[in-house]
Amino acid sequence: IVYTGTGSYERCVRAVRLGAESFIDKAEPVERVVHAIGQALERHRLEREVVQLRRDLGTSSQIIGESRPMRELREAIARIASVPSPVLIVGESGSGKEVVARELHRLGPGERAPFVAINSAALPEHLVESELFGHERGAFTGATATRKGAFEAASGGTLFLDEVGELPPGTQAKLLRVLEQREITRVGGTRTITVDARVLAATNRNLEQDVREARFREDLYYRLNVLVLEVPPLRDRLSDLPALVTHLLEVTCRRYGVRTKQVSPEVLDALMAYDWRRNNVRELRNAVERMVIASPAGTIEPIHVPAELQTAAAGGSGLGKARTYQEQKAEAERRIVLLALEGNGWQISRTAEQLGLADHASLLKIMRRLGIEKPS
Repeated sequence: IVYTGTGSYERCVRAVRLGAESFIDKAEPVERVVHAIGQALERHRLEREVVQLRRDLGTSSQIIGESRPMRELREAIARIASVPSPVLIVGESGSGKEVVARELHRLGPGERAPFVAINSAALPEHLVESELFGHERGAFTGATATRKGAFEAASGGTLFLDEVGELPPGTQAKLLRVLEQREITRVGGTRTITVDARVLAATNRNLEQDVREARFREDLYYRLNVLVLEVPPLRDRLSDLPALVTHLLEVTCRRYGVRTKQVSPEVLDALMAYDWRRNNVRELRNAVERMVIASPAGTIEPIHVPAELQTAAAGGSGLGKARTYQEQKAEAERRIVLLALEGNGWQISRTAEQLGLADHASLLKIMRRLGIEKPS
């Protein structure tokens, strides 16, 4: 708030354009000043409240699903998003570890801060340190100019290290030093550079076992293991599959420039029967893209389902050979209820009647037990 006695209208307007809340002439009564301060404080309170509500409601969130594991994951993300400590994200290949990392970034540093993702497994061993810490001109053959590394690029934001278990031993030691000292030295350089990037590391390996077998540094493991998030595999949250399919259809059709398609109940049944053990949500996304391309109409039919999924569904492999009877029974029951709900547009009473249940309360009780909730 600009409190002025100059009476210069142009200067006051310029002050507002530069970010001032308002301006008050010294000739005005003190009550006007108190009122302006109160309005400014209330405006800022409301702005903070809107930001918090957006976080609570998950606006722009890519975390899809209302199953119990996903609700617990979202709650954990919200709790630790603002904590600057490293986070270790564990889960099977394709389960959505980078999506979790981006959600932590969105709720923490924010979308305006840099987010730098590095796939440790995809980097040639002789270039890993250059990619992470940068290099000086002439540091090695081909280094014709000074280059900033990922830590510098992510300063003030988030550095996501995917497949951190694949880092070479020498790089692991240097990563530990950066996490502890918050400083890096470029390859071929001598000057230390302070960096301020939150590190999120992800792996589909059992790092505890790698530590025991001397494939991963124990001290680095415990430095990364401050906060841990476990991303559930898709087969353990099959109740989320219809919502995931709907989301992936919308994204894929928009990218291909076609009208949004839908899947028939038979197609959804085939997708629910599949195990998704090979690549989880990434494999589902691949299947959805193939079905969108294969289907000329607005509804995707069983004939458009990839052959390997049809075979698995026909053979009942979606139940999983290594699971207990109770696990297979619960999954089959969840699949039956979900298909009935989808077929009846999530009308509880109509679905309960179709399934031969006593009333809608019986169905609601089953849904709570199975962790099924209507997609928002």
